Amino acid sequence: MSTPDTDTAPFADGSPLPDAAGLTPPRHRLSTRIILLSLASLLVVLTMIAGTLWLSWKLEGAGAAINDAGSLRMRANRVAIELALSATGQPGARNDQIQALDDTLAQLRKGNPVRPLFLPDEPAIHAQLDHVLHDWQQRLRPLAQAGNGAAYVRALPDFVAQADRLVVLIEHDSARKTDLLRLSQAGLAAIACVGTVAVIYLLYLWIILPVLRLQDGLRRMAAREFTLRLPVETRDEFGTLNAGFNRMADELQDLYQDLAARVASKTAELERQNRDLETLYDMAAFLNQARDAEAMARGFLQRVMRLFDADGGSVRVMDAQHGKLHLLASSGLPATLAEADNCMAVDACHCGDATHEGVVAIADLRKTARRPLLAQPSPCTREGFTAMAAFRIESQRGAIGTFVLHFRAPRELPASDRQLLETLAQHLGIALEHLRLSASARQLAVVEERNLVAQGLHDSIAQGLNFLNLQVQLLSDAVGRDDLAEARELVPMLRHGVEESYQDVRELLNNFRSRLTPGELRPAVEETVERFRRQCRTEAKLVIDDRGNNLPLQPEQQLQVLFILQEALSNVRKHAMAAHVTVSLSHGHDFRLVVEDDGEGFDPAELGHDNDVHVGLNIMRERAARLGARLAIEARPAQGTRIELVLPRGGQAARAERHSTAGQALPRPTQESLR
Repeated sequence: MSTPDTDTAPFADGSPLPDAAGLTPPRHRLSTRIILLSLASLLVVLTMIAGTLWLSWKLEGAGAAINDAGSLRMRANRVAIELALSATGQPGARNDQIQALDDTLAQLRKGNPVRPLFLPDEPAIHAQLDHVLHDWQQRLRPLAQAGNGAAYVRALPDFVAQADRLVVLIEHDSARKTDLLRLSQAGLAAIACVGTVAVIYLLYLWIILPVLRLQDGLRRMAAREFTLRLPVETRDEFGTLNAGFNRMADELQDLYQDLAARVASKTAELERQNRDLETLYDMAAFLNQARDAEAMARGFLQRVMRLFDADGGSVRVMDAQHGKLHLLASSGLPATLAEADNCMAVDACHCGDATHEGVVAIADLRKTARRPLLAQPSPCTREGFTAMAAFRIESQRGAIGTFVLHFRAPRELPASDRQLLETLAQHLGIALEHLRLSASARQLAVVEERNLVAQGLHDSIAQGLNFLNLQVQLLSDAVGRDDLAEARELVPMLRHGVEESYQDVRELLNNFRSRLTPGELRPAVEETVERFRRQCRTEAKLVIDDRGNNLPLQPEQQLQVLFILQEALSNVRKHAMAAHVTVSLSHGHDFRLVVEDDGEGFDPAELGHDNDVHVGLNIMRERAARLGARLAIEARPAQGTRIELVLPRGGQAARAERHSTAGQALPRPTQESLR
């Protein structure tokens, strides 16, 4: 789109230019000035060149005129010669010479632009030519035509003198024009030099200087000198650029000031977020440490109070059944306030309100009436606390308590601090719930283990003691009857029963003392089978396939497998009456334990009707269930028994993952996974 060249052209933003009375004088646009300067320079150069060409053309014509004027003397002398030859009777070319001289004079008078040939425009030269022409036509030519050679010769010197004078005049004029040509050339060179300097200076003023100013402005702007403004001194394109630069500087200054404020705000926000993340990390690390609830709550309070400059704090747990809040830990509270609030109703104060509202933050307790109908101040106010903030502690079961921060000076908590405190309260709730669940899990584990111990005692020692009790009664009856023969029969049975019970006690003690770490299952299995060989005459064979490349079982898994193996071998020793027993252990895709004997066996249908007799099998089933394994029992009367325990690979990984999340490292897979 074309732009106007007038001095009233507006700036790029549409704002009008100042008039002549303003700070900026009216000027043409830069493009107009450059065009005018170029045209003026071209006009001057062309004028000077045209002048020199004209002078050279005139000099060339004058040179030809000098030649022709000089030839008048020669032609006049030739005419005299021809006249002399005619007088002696020799033929001549008199008329030709006369005609040639006439032609020369005519050409000098009229000129010939083609040659070129013309006389200078000087009156004296033309007057002298007229005098020469008159002398020729009036005196010499008639004498030459009449053949009067003597008279012609007498008049010839005067004609030659007049022709010489004409030549001299033309030469003088040519010399003057030559000087003028040289002067013009010198002037042209001077004008070229001065014009070049002038053009360079004007271009410097019009283009280079504004560009340098603009470049310097950009450099200073890049150095964040946003207060810089360029002077708008012209109405040309650079004036528009300077005005646009100033507007850009205004906008950049505003943007930079706003950006600085935003950067400061974002920096403060990032610092706060980093502080919050660090606080959450430290708090999570502290809460994950194994400790009791009271110590956890006290450490939690100390860290939160130190972070928020609180003067006091408390953690209360809720008794939902009785609607009470019990003080778990406190810090910085007067003894009277801590004792008074040791057990309080949920709806008795702001602390209890947090269990329903989530957050209760009061910047100034003196301006807030908890109970409008009561004129007495709250206990916190009586103890000198003027601000408080209560937050609900919750878990998956819902609200389980509150924690409160007390301040002696009015304090307004921003939204970010409230959010952080709410998150910390959730962390505390999760940690307390974890402690509760851990305690429940430990209690459940103790109950389960006690159940297994009770079952083991019932299956081994209790039955042995019952047998001994019966034998002792029979012995008592035999002694009462003085039946020594029967007494002698009963004593070995009593001794055997006592030894059997002693072996059962030793076996139970060995089971209870068993402690395994990853990689110790194979030695434990070998020791168990070797102990079985020492306890009875049944031939025991152990087959272990350790060619697998799987994760070794975790210590808890290994212990349960060992207990099942011990229980199976104990049943073989006590009930199977077997000659051979084979224990096979493999850890391929799945973990597999097989105990197979050739003893008396039993009817599997009886297992559901006589659980007391087969307590050992029930114990094995319970341990297999705790492992997440499959336990298969195959038996037939008089055909032996086969017990197979299979722990799928997925169950191994799940148990390993639970073990790793409990804080213990997973063992590396090795070729010795069963050892």
